Amino acid sequence: MTPLMIAVLALSMVGTAFLSGLFGMAGGLVLIGVLLALMPLPTAMVLHAITQIASNGWRAFLWRSHISWRPVAVYVSGCLLTLAVWSIARYVPDKPVALLLLGATPLMARLTPRNLKPNPDSLLQGLFYGSTCMGLMLMTGVSGPLMHVFFLGGKFDRRSVVATKAACQVASHFMKLIYFGGIISQAATLDVRLAVVGVAASVLGTTLARRLLEAMSDHQFRTWANRLITTVAGYYVLYGAWLLLLPRLQIR
Repeated sequence: MTPLMIAVLALSMVGTAFLSGLFGMAGGLVLIGVLLALMPLPTAMVLHAITQIASNGWRAFLWRSHISWRPVAVYVSGCLLTLAVWSIARYVPDKPVALLLLGATPLMARLTPRNLKPNPDSLLQGLFYGSTCMGLMLMTGVSGPLMHVFFLGGKFDRRSVVATKAACQVASHFMKLIYFGGIISQAATLDVRLAVVGVAASVLGTTLARRLLEAMSDHQFRTWANRLITTVAGYYVLYGAWLLLLPRLQIR
């Protein structure tokens, strides 16, 4: 990696960590795209996992008094179930299918009847969302939009949403690191300089976002978070559909 490329990655990591620090999501979605464009998939997934563990871990520490630990424990249990199954199957879907799933799931969650709306305090829903989000994590590297829909469905304030999500993300990204760094591929190599830069940039971006999150109201947080989810989910649906149709258009 050249110094210029490391500098570009560092700026990208600061910016995406700031975005995640503000809304508890979206930064990882942007970062994984940048990493996949610059390096092989196993290496990209490993570096992404390390930066997201640092970003979410620091965010969870900053807002630790607002973490709701019961939903975290249930959610992580669901993640472990999926990791166990995928470690046996080692299924890797096509990129268009993964993108369509990533974009469609949060949109589908919004269309469910009111009495079935996501509830982070529900044991069954926590296991279901933990398992489903972990599946998305292993298919696409991220699961932020669907996870955010789940936690926005509760009665948490903005700090509790960000803090509890961050704690869940630390665990799920650690499982992704194990999956791509050991179970799926033993060939993932990572420049130590990149790992150090990634951790430092993630901590910096997360810290910079704290003051702005404090200044926002819960209404502003939910409004802009929902708009962000819709935008990101819509982009992935369109991008996945385009990749799915592209080979057929080229044949014609």
